[in-house]
Amino acid sequence: MTDFAHRVEQVSISGIREVFEAAGDDAINLGLGQPDFPTPDHARQAAIEAIESGDTDGYTSNKGTRDLREAISAKYDRDYGLEVHPEDAIATSGGSEALHLVLEAHVDPGEEVIFPDPGFVSYDALTQLAGGTSKPVGLREDLTMDPAAVEEAITDETAVFVVNSPANPTGAVQSEADMREFARIADEHDVLCLSDEVYEHIVFEGAHRSPLEFSTSDNVVVVSACSKSYSMTGWRLGWVVGPNERIEHMLRVHQYAQACASAPAQYAAEAALSGPQDCVEEMVSAFEARRDVVLDGLTDAGLEVSTPKGAFYAMPKVPEGWCEEVIDRGVVVVPGDAFGEQGAGYARLSYATGMEELKEALEIIGDATRAVQ
Repeated sequence: MTDFAHRVEQVSISGIREVFEAAGDDAINLGLGQPDFPTPDHARQAAIEAIESGDTDGYTSNKGTRDLREAISAKYDRDYGLEVHPEDAIATSGGSEALHLVLEAHVDPGEEVIFPDPGFVSYDALTQLAGGTSKPVGLREDLTMDPAAVEEAITDETAVFVVNSPANPTGAVQSEADMREFARIADEHDVLCLSDEVYEHIVFEGAHRSPLEFSTSDNVVVVSACSKSYSMTGWRLGWVVGPNERIEHMLRVHQYAQACASAPAQYAAEAALSGPQDCVEEMVSAFEARRDVVLDGLTDAGLEVSTPKGAFYAMPKVPEGWCEEVIDRGVVVVPGDAFGEQGAGYARLSYATGMEELKEALEIIGDATRAVQ
């Protein structure tokens, strides 16, 4: 058999997927990273109308429809007071493709990519697929990323550092002071800051701020998506915004890898971004209530957990054998080391599931914790 490319062979199957496959069909799933709410009706109806009118029968512009990119532009003005020109955005097949475009366009073989550990599993894999060298950085005790640690890790070989807030898998939210520092570091070291803001609207305490707000150079790009804030994971619609020269280089990758994002999904995303936002507020309120129940349940079980200020994950410290015991008892959780070496001794729990299932899962978790302590 023909040898496979080394950069692909060195990428392992996600530890999250392995957990799912090992769990039984009747398990309570606290491992799934997607909202359990329906896509907003106005977004779905926009896609239906576009399909029925025939507007989705052909390719769109490589960058995405003008109307969608104008909606993205208006969103950044509305949310952050930022002027993002429609030409400075690319609609992508989810946030995952957006991350891929950024790294493919900016990382040469052997160059370093700095990212949080524990952190989203794609950062390491996409770095390797781009031929880069992964450089994970451990987190503070509250599971936020320390700008000083990032700055210390930068070398002449560093091409990109990744900031993720609100964060997967930790639920941590970086402070405004941190985001200002990340922008300064990008500016002063002439290194690209990739800000992953897919969970930007799911914040319970404080407010999400973007390094793009504070940058004085062209060294910040932002990745986001409709997936989490609008419960549209299956639609696969994300975007990347940034300085036009960087966008044009990412477009070189996108035009051959994807041509354009799904046309129906683009019409749905435009409606989601431009339409009423009360659906987002209602979902965030429900997630916050669930978070509080999860924190109480984990604390009652005797586990130490940093309070997540956003996203829909909690990441408690757990004793040895805890994950296996919990999974054996019918609750799917993800071992922390699936997100990096520094995640060992932790577990990620998603509370993107109904309140009654959460309460049942927490009872099982309490029993499992007592069994391994």
